[in-house]
Amino acid sequence: MNPTPTYHLITPDDLQWRPSNLMKIPNADFLERTGSEHMGVRLWRMPPMSANTLHKHIRAEEFYFVLEGTGRMRVGNETLTVPKHGGVHVRPEQLRQVFNDTPQEVLWLIMGAPEELEFVQGSRSAIDLSMFYPVDPMQLPPELHGHEWPPKT
Repeated sequence: MNPTPTYHLITPDDLQWRPSNLMKIPNADFLERTGSEHMGVRLWRMPPMSANTLHKHIRAEEFYFVLEGTGRMRVGNETLTVPKHGGVHVRPEQLRQVFNDTPQEVLWLIMGAPEELEFVQGSRSAIDLSMFYPVDPMQLPPELHGHEWPPKT
């Protein structure tokens, strides 16, 4: 019987980048191989003039940290500008959306806990997406008015 490891080293070569389901934003899940059901951690590469989903969480608090570039996000009715190495903590039940209205890519590290059990691989419960997306999740923020995201392929 193998004991449960007390840590997992994750190197850049371990990451698998993929486009997000709805908005096609490149992201890499740091914890998918660890089996963690307590927190989620992802890197998000926000292309110029792009947006992630407008969403909220049931239980999870999230911390958004800008690694490269200048981050932009809306939380509720406020638009925030987050400098490189700055961060934003958002509690559950609050609508939020990361977007990029600049010509440069922005790299975010987004951490959330506890993991939303509805999204844990192998969950047996049906997901009521309206709990996470009470409004159109693909709506763009006003700052991207006139732009199209995700691009049509």
